[in-house]
Formats: sequence, structure tokens, C-alpha cells
Amino acid sequence: MRDLTLVFDLDGTLVDTAPDLLRAVNQVLKNRGLEPIPDERLMPEISFGGRHMIETGLRIRNVDYTEAELEQLFEDFQVYYAANIAVESRPFEGLVSVLETWLGKGATLAVCTNKREDLSRQLLDSLGLLRLFKALAGRDTFPVCKPHPDHLLGTIRMAGGDPARAVMVGDSEVDIATAKAANVPVIGVTFGYTRIPVTELAPNAVIDSYAEFNAALDAVLN
Repeated sequence: MRDLTLVFDLDGTLVDTAPDLLRAVNQVLKNRGLEPIPDERLMPEISFGGRHMIETGLRIRNVDYTEAELEQLFEDFQVYYAANIAVESRPFEGLVSVLETWLGKGATLAVCTNKREDLSRQLLDSLGLLRLFKALAGRDTFPVCKPHPDHLLGTIRMAGGDPARAVMVGDSEVDIATAKAANVPVIGVTFGYTRIPVTELAPNAVIDSYAEFNAALDAVLN
């Protein structure tokens, strides 16, 4: 497996970041005098980023806003989130064992996320996971980001891998679309954040927990 590159999305795939992300969004809305948005309304929007979640919250509360006001709220969100990035965020159950198993088999691990690269590194480092990955590409690492295929392809090359011997792992329509556009097989996880059930997005395999990962990867590779 020494020529295999496994590329993971971050939020909703490697780490359950929802508690800290949702708290950050509701904090900036609270600062504007707005009531918090229920988690179930915001969670499906996580894969589209913090700015989008704030816009969603403003729409739910029927608040008009200018682009300048949205930009300020987004800046406030990023400051608060960076200071509280790993309060409740935790790796999904079974993840670390899976990563260490495939590293032991000689695979290379990488992260391809639409989170800012500095925040991604901060989060993974806080959780003791950064050491496991050879490459990490955030939304600002390359000129393009997911769902553009070059974000994934660039991540694979950054890790020293070959797209023909790579597999993507993700939780959302953005991840599945990116992998398909890059012609890279993809394993969808059902425990992440998505508007559309991952089973309806036709990934190459689906897992309900990391206990199923090894069998799913074997099936994809064979």
C-alpha cells in the first residue's frame, strides 16, 4: 500500500466540529441581538463554510444586511472560532485507529478541506492529529477550492501521490462532486453534515462508522 494516498475532508469527516462551529455562528448573531439558530437548521450548511452559515442565520431571522455588515460578522466569527476551535470538537470514534493502521501499511494521508489552511492546522494540531498527515490543503492553499477538482488533485500531488492511486473520503455533496470531477474514487460517510443523504450522492462506497472503513476501502481498491 506504499503507493496509496488517502485524502480526507475535515469537518464532518475527520472531526465532529459542529459544536464549536455552531457556537461561533450563534455568538456573532447574539452580538447583533439575534436569537440563536437551532443546531438542526445550521448543521446541513456547515460544508458551505462560516460565511454561508451566518447568511443562513440572518435569513432565518429575517434580517436585512449589507455586504459590509456580512463581512464584519464573518470576521468576528473567525476571531471567535480561532479562539475556541477545539472546545468540544473531537475526532470521530475509531478514526485514529484507522489512520494509524493505514499509515502502518505504508499509505500516505492528506487533508483536503474548504476550511482555511491556518485554522485547519490549528484544529488538527490541537487534537494531536496533524502529525499523521503529510499534506493539508485548505480553501486558500491553491487558487481554487472544492468542488474544483484541482483542489483534490493538488492535495494528492502535494502529498507526493498519484491520483490514479488515491481515494477521497468525505461527508458532503461538495466532497463527492470534487472526487468525481477529479476521477478519484470516494468513500462517503453518513455521520457528517450534508443537506442530501450521502447514499443519494452515489459515492463508490458508504460507511456509517470508521469500524466499516477498512472493508469499504478494500472494496473500492479491488
